[in-house]
Amino acid sequence: MTKFVPRFVEAANTVLFDREHELRLMLCSLLAGGHVLIEDSPGVGKTTLVHLMAKLLGFEFKRVQFTNDLLPADILGGMIFDASKQAFSFHRGPIFAQLVLGDELNRASPRTQSATLQAMEEHEVTVEGQTYHLPKPFFFVGTQNPRDHAGTSLLPESQIDRFLMRLELGHPNRETQKKLLERVHHKRALEIDAICTPQQFCEYQKQVESVFVSEPVRDYILDLIDQAHKNRWKVSPRAAMGLQQAARSWAFMNSRNHILPDDVQTVFIPVLSHRIAFFTKDASNANEGRAMAQEILAQVRVP
Repeated sequence: MTKFVPRFVEAANTVLFDREHELRLMLCSLLAGGHVLIEDSPGVGKTTLVHLMAKLLGFEFKRVQFTNDLLPADILGGMIFDASKQAFSFHRGPIFAQLVLGDELNRASPRTQSATLQAMEEHEVTVEGQTYHLPKPFFFVGTQNPRDHAGTSLLPESQIDRFLMRLELGHPNRETQKKLLERVHHKRALEIDAICTPQQFCEYQKQVESVFVSEPVRDYILDLIDQAHKNRWKVSPRAAMGLQQAARSWAFMNSRNHILPDDVQTVFIPVLSHRIAFFTKDASNANEGRAMAQEILAQVRVP
């Protein structure tokens, strides 16, 4: 493991410039078994980041462009009549991949957005009363444009809560843009070799589960969640479990077999900001969600 993370960061930095922290958080979420929501303006590298993760980790990758006329069957698949067999058979949709990108998720109708809920929670889908298991590992990454962009709608709270982290890339600075301009062949940048296999990645996930959580650190996690409730931001128990799992993953990535309070603090804002933002007048305001999460961290004593 000590070699895996540096190799990952080194390889990823050849494609996405000056995004090391975001790359580490993305890897942290996947190692923790969590789905990721990436929110930012068009053209800052959201799709490239997800495609890069699939390439480096050796995952089967599928991309779904969410639009207002997209139907659930376009994601899950459906029953197709086979004339040669004179019978209906199930044709799998793009959700049947190890890493699925739902691009511009908030441009689809609520019905279509909800089609991914079972897959995200149970790693299976049900079509015409029949349940089909998804590949292992399975991750769903959604990207969305800010709410004030034309043609967007708010994701339902049930779906927001299923994303372990929300990440933002931000607009690249001048030096980063200069590096992008100097790179001649953008598409060739993604012609990159995998640094592990899906099977190896699943082994890393098992090792994350063995990272020790002491009683004081677990109480610290619960104190943070309790403080959110005291502030009238009623996050679900899934948030506490996700926070502990993400902190485990961050400790593991830093070659430790136990969680420190610093690990919890590092992942706290990506894990909580999108959940508590729902309790504001503008639930899509990423800045407000971050500020609320920072307020909680400042209010709770560190063990």
